[in-house]
Amino acid sequence: MRLHDLKPRPGARHRRKRLGQGESSGHGKTSGRGGKGQTARSGSSIRIGFEGGQMPLIRRVPKRGFNNARFATRFLPVNVGDLNRFEDGARVDETALRSLGLANGRGDGIKILGGGELTKKLTVRASAFSASARAKIEGKGGACEVIRRKPAREAGASSPKPAEPAKA
Repeated sequence: MRLHDLKPRPGARHRRKRLGQGESSGHGKTSGRGGKGQTARSGSSIRIGFEGGQMPLIRRVPKRGFNNARFATRFLPVNVGDLNRFEDGARVDETALRSLGLANGRGDGIKILGGGELTKKLTVRASAFSASARAKIEGKGGACEVIRRKPAREAGASSPKPAEPAKA
């Protein structure tokens, strides 16, 4: 076999769709654009959900109920096996994990999960621990310290308690 004998596999090459080349080509007249109107014009683009000025379905359907996703606590996961990158006896906290690239992005804290095996004694400070991660860390003689985030102050929480009415 030589270079001039090489051919693409059958079905790998397709004929180009030749638009506007007469009725018998199968792509004549409207050239695959359908009938008349906005979408038949060149440069036409209609945003998703636009219904020609009619009130779109997404706005017609009533929005009801409550979704708790906005108030969910999102932890950045870090597996126990990844903590072997620290020296024996080290103190591991969020800044140390971020500096090694083990916890990236935005979150409400870090949760240590039980994936992998731990080979070193570490003191780990995190927002949450899974039960298996806690068992593995404490099984090696290490310690798990849970850090609590300060809850957001509620409206009116800063005002002092109202005075009690005077007793007659």
